[in-house]
Amino acid sequence: MRRIIRHLLFFPWRLRQLFKQPVLDVIEREIAASEQKHSGQIRFAVEANFGLLPLLRGVNSRARALDIFSQLRVWDTEQNNGVLIYLLLAEHRVEIVADRGINEKLDPAVWQKICHDMQQSLHQGNYAKGVSTGIHEIDAYLVAHFPSRGARRNELPDNPVIL
Repeated sequence: MRRIIRHLLFFPWRLRQLFKQPVLDVIEREIAASEQKHSGQIRFAVEANFGLLPLLRGVNSRARALDIFSQLRVWDTEQNNGVLIYLLLAEHRVEIVADRGINEKLDPAVWQKICHDMQQSLHQGNYAKGVSTGIHEIDAYLVAHFPSRGARRNELPDNPVIL
């Protein structure tokens, strides 16, 4: 019941208050700059809350992140190296969904640590810093495992997605 109340009381306008256009622009530039150093593709999506029906169905942040990963076609990259950072504001939950090319090279504990680091910033109210932290930590792994080789093609948009 507390979860439902938390979602219902986290009004969608708060998302726009926390992620104003200048913050979204910074996130987009950080993703674009990151992707210059590797062949991976990063997407960022943020959602204020779930509606009542998904809450009653028991949808959790992980299931929603997997759904968004599919909807945004993050899996549709040549080297299977797309990564989605999904943020659910009502629960201060961060989920990272990586395509199979990356997951073959990294232990799931890596993603859990990045999510934990981001959540620390979110709990302190540092939303932009939390997202930047996640992008930079993911960037380091992508550079190590998918270094840029020659001309780079941007396979997915860099702009943040507001759900």
